[in-house]
Amino acid sequence: MSPVTIRDVATRLNLSITTVSRALDGYADVAAATRARVETAAREMGYAPSHMARQMRRQRTDAIGFVIPVTRKLEGGSRAFADPYFSEFIAGLGDEATRHRLDLLVSVATEEDEQPIYERWARGRRVDGFVLNRMRAHDWRARFLLRNSLPFVANGREIGEVTYPFIEVDSRSGFSQMVAHLAGLGHRRIAYIGGLPNLRSQSDRLSGYRAGLKKAGIAFDKRLVAAGDLTRQGGYLAALELLQRAPRPTALIGMNDMTALGAMRAANELGLQVGRDVAIAGFDGIDDGAHASPPLTTLIQPAYSIARQSVQMLVALINGDPIVERQIVLQPELVARASTLGTS
Repeated sequence: MSPVTIRDVATRLNLSITTVSRALDGYADVAAATRARVETAAREMGYAPSHMARQMRRQRTDAIGFVIPVTRKLEGGSRAFADPYFSEFIAGLGDEATRHRLDLLVSVATEEDEQPIYERWARGRRVDGFVLNRMRAHDWRARFLLRNSLPFVANGREIGEVTYPFIEVDSRSGFSQMVAHLAGLGHRRIAYIGGLPNLRSQSDRLSGYRAGLKKAGIAFDKRLVAAGDLTRQGGYLAALELLQRAPRPTALIGMNDMTALGAMRAANELGLQVGRDVAIAGFDGIDDGAHASPPLTTLIQPAYSIARQSVQMLVALINGDPIVERQIVLQPELVARASTLGTS
């Protein structure tokens, strides 16, 4: 018979794992009545924490860390953080962290200046674990945290087999669906604006784009692929170039919604009506896209719920509890709107 865990006690009492852990460790912020219930249940169930586990719990910070990955700096060195996707993601992290009585420590960094933040938080024991986002094809962050035995949950994963827990959206399948959607509307010259080449998601989305073209019987044309940086400005500049080529593309997919919104601006400046003269689509499902003119066709990934589930998995790792499903792959939802369908 397996030993009784904190999770077992929490389940019996319908309390969070964090509350049970803090009650057993004598934290003053746990109500006396709740502490008594927990201690009684633990005693009746035969729960016996090891000395090492108790010691590790008392060394906790009751905080988790998230570094927002931004792609560039503005003039003067300030970091450009304007992607609504991360607003939703942070809201999910914060709400779930609060539910577990944890603090959320957040910073913003480009890839060039993020390493000192991770090292400072990890080696200074400022957080008990991390949530990672925008995974690279070969990601030093995962290796650093694994080497230092620090819990983390990734949103996405590196190329190849990985052992760490992650939640990812199958963007390869999603981009193949988007190409099928556009091909079904009669488009044959479908362009793609990508992101940073070292991102795993860039590899997946470009692969899905190419797979979708192949399924639709459309030859891949490298002249219809341009590089962006996941920002509106990057999408705008890339689309300006693509839409002035002859023959120009009749449809364009941005690696994310911000890229696609920038492309819509470029189309408007060139006198093209989005949805009629050129179809434009994105990926993420941010509110800005839904309220654009015309509304943006997109592949939705549920940033808020992914973030909450990431924290739930991270709390289990921190507490040493098993995770039922360590590696989760979700399917994006294609939502067709006027930016590809035209005005009704």
